[in-house]
Amino acid sequence: MLIGHKKQQDFLERIIASGNIPHALMFVGQEKLGKRTLALEFAKKLLGNDSSGQYPDLILIEPEGKDIQISQIRELSRKLSLKPYFSSFKVAIINDASSMNSQAQHSFLKTLEEPKGKTVLILVAESLNLFFPTIASRCEMIKFYPVTKGEIKDFLKTQELSAEEIEDIIKLSAGRPGEAVDLAVDKSKLEKHRQAIEELKDILNSNLGSRFRYVKDLDKEKEEEGAIDAKGILNVWLGFFRDMLLFELEYPEKKNSFGYSVPKIEDIIKKTQEIIFLTSSTNANKKLALETLMLEF
Repeated sequence: MLIGHKKQQDFLERIIASGNIPHALMFVGQEKLGKRTLALEFAKKLLGNDSSGQYPDLILIEPEGKDIQISQIRELSRKLSLKPYFSSFKVAIINDASSMNSQAQHSFLKTLEEPKGKTVLILVAESLNLFFPTIASRCEMIKFYPVTKGEIKDFLKTQELSAEEIEDIIKLSAGRPGEAVDLAVDKSKLEKHRQAIEELKDILNSNLGSRFRYVKDLDKEKEEEGAIDAKGILNVWLGFFRDMLLFELEYPEKKNSFGYSVPKIEDIIKKTQEIIFLTSSTNANKKLALETLMLEF
């Protein structure tokens, strides 16, 4: 189910109507916004309706472990060289495309430079930073942003949720439809996210030593079953600070209980976003990155 992103949907509809389909598109935005969902919808429209729900001309690629390997890209190239089974197109969706290692990216660049037949490549990624510039420059860029609270709320009203749960999920999902769906379905996850917010409030009211101890304890707990990973916690915190920023902008005469100014909140949001990227897309030391964030508080 796709929530929001009407502008992106309309753009893709116009592309289909024009018949001028780009060889490669890149859907870019933070995780759980609905990029992969819209990529699938777009691909199925290109390939035509199939009552059986089977799309043999659609190729899906996901990371094997942490990376997308060169062997996967070579197999993709082989499949694209074959004639379509039923459609006039072959469509490939590469999810988490920025996880292609350097060998895979070199191989994929050849596929981009030498398209085989009527093929459409859709790369789904959180950021452009890890791509070769020559790959990004050859793709039609479609950017995704957090959806409105109203769009999230409209979906949540169709679920069996209390008014309190709806309001909590709206805040905790921070405009990410995929996260809203997960929290609506999994009440235990919702409770863990609530706990993460309470822990953040304690951190903001504590001294630096206590904050560093929290990071140390979090590093120990990361292997526990059902625990939220560092990226998950940081995304919850990001939503908290975004709400704080909106409140400060709307009610400048009222001060938040932590004494943060608007520029300070903006700095924290920027730093949190940077650390989310570093801890999920690079080999950066997560413990050190989190300790750096604690200094910002």
